[in-house]
Amino acid sequence: MRTVVINRNGGPDVLELEDRPVPKPGRGQLCVDVAAAGVNYRDVYEREGTGGYGGPPPILAGIEGAGRVSAIGDDVEGFAVGDRVAWMSAAGSYAEQVLVTAAKTVKVPAGLAPETAAAAMMQGITAQYLATSCCPVHVGDTVLIHAAAGGVGGLLTQVVKLLGGHVIATASSEEKRAAALANGAGYAIDYPDFAGRVLELTGGQGVEVVFDGVGAATVDGSLACLKPRGTLVLTGTASGPVPSIDVGRMAAKALFFTRPGLAHYTASADELNERAAAVFGWIASGALKVRIGGRFALDYAREAHRALEARRTLGKLVLLPGPGRWG
Repeated sequence: MRTVVINRNGGPDVLELEDRPVPKPGRGQLCVDVAAAGVNYRDVYEREGTGGYGGPPPILAGIEGAGRVSAIGDDVEGFAVGDRVAWMSAAGSYAEQVLVTAAKTVKVPAGLAPETAAAAMMQGITAQYLATSCCPVHVGDTVLIHAAAGGVGGLLTQVVKLLGGHVIATASSEEKRAAALANGAGYAIDYPDFAGRVLELTGGQGVEVVFDGVGAATVDGSLACLKPRGTLVLTGTASGPVPSIDVGRMAAKALFFTRPGLAHYTASADELNERAAAVFGWIASGALKVRIGGRFALDYAREAHRALEARRTLGKLVLLPGPGRWG
């Protein structure tokens, strides 16, 4: 089988396609024929050896995807050969076949395209847990979502709208702000003085929640535009790590702060399946739209990483197992 490996830390040219034996599933594992693999920023960090990711090369690239079960290991229940499945925590997902842990794998309902399932797993489940469990959005709440045209931001905007909330979105270009509005944001604004603009749009009241995936560059403004007893949810640090936050500043408006992680909100197989079922249900009903921003064959993994890092696309990038580039 063909698989993409990282042979040393550095630029995208270190992603190499290798032929390896088809893996055999061990206890609690499934072997899956990969139909689509999701491309995520954590894959870039792993390639670069930054952000706590990486390790001694060679490293099997990718962790998210969808496909069909081709073989089953010992002590696996609830799965059969031929089942359509998806996952978000299997090393080596940039491949034609991959081993996945059964307890961290979900079944994909009939009618859902594998590339959509792969694109929805990590970012869709993140959006679902953020808005329903980490900081539940209530009908009438106004929330600020940074990087609202990104993978998580675009889906989170839609989920907040589904829950009856109102969204003010930030994005860095006219094209991205238009995408945020298309996803249901009531307002889409640029980053300069976003806090002042948010206060203006809310009549000086501020917002109940800020979902901030940018980090260092936005955290001060995010705190400034919260209502008393509002919550800052730090979902990422795209602009760099957030420095220490002054507790006295939080106390001035009795603010809440949290830095959640996906693993803590999919801690059991039952919880993972419940969240995936919610996301897949929204997609099937047409209430949640997953945008595919680009499709690449395995031998174009380098180009996929370049496109992601250059922010040239809107929506999720996926790798497909067929030869040649799909677009």
